[in-house]
Amino acid sequence: MSESSAQDRFVAIYTEEWAWRERELGRQPRWISGELEPFLPDVSPPAQERRAAHWSCVRDQVLQIDPSELSQRARSDRKVYLYQLDTFLAQHKNRMFEAPINSDTAFWQDILDAARRHYPTPASVEGYLELLDGVPRHFQAHIANMRAGLARGFAPPRITMAGRDATARTVAEARSAADTDLHLPVGRYRGTDADRVAQHIGPQLERVLEEQVLPAFRELAAFLADDYFPHLPLEISATKNWGEEFYRDQVREFATLDLTPEQVHQAGLDAVAEITARMGEVAHEAGFDGDAPAMLAHMRTDPSFYVDTPQALLKEAAWHAKKFDGVVHQYFGRVPRQRFAIIEPPADLAPFYTFGRGGVDHYVLNTYSLPDRPLFSLPALTLHEAAPGHAFQIPYALEMTDLPPFRRFFYNSAYGEGWALYGEHLGVEMGMYTTPFETMGMLSYQMWRAVRLVVDPGIHALGWTRQQAIDYLAANTAIGMHEVVTEIDRYISWPGQAVAYYLGKTTILQARQRAEAALGDDFDLRAFHDLVLSLGAVPLEVLDDEVDAFVRDGGRSPFASKEAAA
Repeated sequence: MSESSAQDRFVAIYTEEWAWRERELGRQPRWISGELEPFLPDVSPPAQERRAAHWSCVRDQVLQIDPSELSQRARSDRKVYLYQLDTFLAQHKNRMFEAPINSDTAFWQDILDAARRHYPTPASVEGYLELLDGVPRHFQAHIANMRAGLARGFAPPRITMAGRDATARTVAEARSAADTDLHLPVGRYRGTDADRVAQHIGPQLERVLEEQVLPAFRELAAFLADDYFPHLPLEISATKNWGEEFYRDQVREFATLDLTPEQVHQAGLDAVAEITARMGEVAHEAGFDGDAPAMLAHMRTDPSFYVDTPQALLKEAAWHAKKFDGVVHQYFGRVPRQRFAIIEPPADLAPFYTFGRGGVDHYVLNTYSLPDRPLFSLPALTLHEAAPGHAFQIPYALEMTDLPPFRRFFYNSAYGEGWALYGEHLGVEMGMYTTPFETMGMLSYQMWRAVRLVVDPGIHALGWTRQQAIDYLAANTAIGMHEVVTEIDRYISWPGQAVAYYLGKTTILQARQRAEAALGDDFDLRAFHDLVLSLGAVPLEVLDDEVDAFVRDGGRSPFASKEAAA
């Protein structure tokens, strides 16, 4: 088979599968457009079986294509695509759909998030109405799956889930739909035809909410409180609950690397030792005689590092975001067009939410429990969640229209979180940390992610207790105790995800160091960043391959030829 025919065959396979994937799961990803797609996928076991069979067939077709007959770019595409298919099939093998919640995420939150979106046209409001019409069926299918998972002991550990039904209970306990956020798309509609929306769509929305959606939430809340949470497993170890292969699959999915728990754990111990030494240096510079624990204790308790109002915290975050804007062109040749808003999480979600979270058009900053939200953490947090992290990287990938859709629109934790953590590290070069305390805050955040490499396999494969993990995270970082506990519960209920951050960051940093050494004076940091960001969220092996090709090409920006042609 010639190179052109092999590539044509590969393109035909993934183009057909992508169209099928969108019919099965909805437009991918569903959060790109300002308008919500009125679609809730079928999550029933027969639908899961059908998808797995299709992906297995597609995988076989791709494996029949000799990679040597593909271009360099297509070989990278093939590796990314096979990683995705392997991930889908591993998820099905482990029947992950039988546990669709953990301490960090829940399927019903998608509905609540949809209610808070912007709907610019009557058609978009009608789409929201259509989405709600499918809620009862969708919830009932999830409940049936969760019952099946619980029957075989496949569910998040009980200790991690206390109160995690709060957002469902808020809706279930409402006296009427008007007491929830679910009516907001009509109430907030401000178009010139607002009267028509209120008069014609408003009553339909009220009826669907009262007759279908609120009863579905009440059924869900009762199931969680009476039948699910009381019977969740007590054991916190994924290996003890579901086997060694399950945990290896989880690490492989999130880290995109095939590592043993012992290898991950040792990588964490090595990173902790390295960061501990650097913390000692900063503690010496700050006048603490090199005593990092004493400096961390001071940072936790000194009231000057904390604010009294949510607005003050939001303003500080905005200041750090604008500082980055002032230096961005020194470090990036190309920047995404999309901007982001700094917002707070919903009040009923905030007690269980992380300090911050970034996305395609937002940086969510948690102002709940202000004594646990230190100012010295804000520079690193903002670089990670906003720019150059998630609210920068994700739009960047979306604007890479020459990438196949499965690369533009897909996300994996090793690349995405690794890049965001690298962004925190890059803040040192960019001058974002202006005091020893902000530098220690950055190191504390680096340590936080390094500690994850220690505690995640510790919990799930090496016999660690929850308290042991809590104590280890608290002893090595300056993050508040509220966040320490919510983080450890997240690692317990979401095995493997947390190890992706530091492994991804290390891969990117080592790839940069390799390129710097090979290219010498020809190394251009802006071109390197453009290269990494232009790839989309690729497995770490592919990132390494692409950086090697970047070096062979003399370190040129991927946009150099396009700019020359223009």
